[in-house]
Amino acid sequence: MRRQLVPAVLSMIVFTVVLGVGYGLLVTGIAQIPGLKNKADGSIVERNGRQVGSSLIGQPFVDKKGNPIPRYFQSRPSAAVGAEGTTDAGYDPTLSSGSNLGPSNPLLVGFIPGFNSVDRNGNASKRNPFATHDDPYCVPVDPKGEPVASPTAGQKYKKTRGGEFVCDANTVPQRVLAYRELNGVSPREEVPVDAVTASASGLDPDISVANARLQATRVARERGLPDVRVRKLIADRTSGRDLGIFGEKTVNVLDLNLALDRLES
Repeated sequence: MRRQLVPAVLSMIVFTVVLGVGYGLLVTGIAQIPGLKNKADGSIVERNGRQVGSSLIGQPFVDKKGNPIPRYFQSRPSAAVGAEGTTDAGYDPTLSSGSNLGPSNPLLVGFIPGFNSVDRNGNASKRNPFATHDDPYCVPVDPKGEPVASPTAGQKYKKTRGGEFVCDANTVPQRVLAYRELNGVSPREEVPVDAVTASASGLDPDISVANARLQATRVARERGLPDVRVRKLIADRTSGRDLGIFGEKTVNVLDLNLALDRLES
């Protein structure tokens, strides 16, 4: 018994020290090597001695009510939504995730007449009874503002003063409407997919070049800058494809917004 117990205890102590302490110290030491330190410490960006964000973790540019601040470029939507009581703009680094909604889920694409639409009792319907003047794919919300993707008889819904259903703001059709209104994009012009869908991590710090260009006119107007000046900033901060062939060219939103602020400082 003793011959088995002593080696077992010693092995536990040795491996606890080596793997539980030594390995952690080794990895921490390697992470402090110049060139790796910034990434290991979170790629924190500072401005005037104050931390303003991370170059690798996105953030919302919204006011206290969660509304987009017009003078800033807006990040893509995020499903990494924080705790109750905070804005629903997402980018909570402790809750990194995508929505995991399927391509036919009403919470993503809305109620499509003749496909996934239902009546107010939850029965299949060839029309969307919740459709509004602006959004034929409207998913209604209950009095608390929660989306109702599975209506039942007797369900209560939130309505506008004009009597229209209030639609869930997080469906793609509603995001498209909001994006067009914010940026003055005509109904005939396509909206970039990254402007209305969340990334898999919910923390993507970049947007597509097309998305940035569509926001440029609004940002230039709000800041009193020439449109060409803002577009030049976008071009100067456009990153190429990975290894020259993978992915798309992107623009880091925080870097772009800080460059705009420097123009006015």
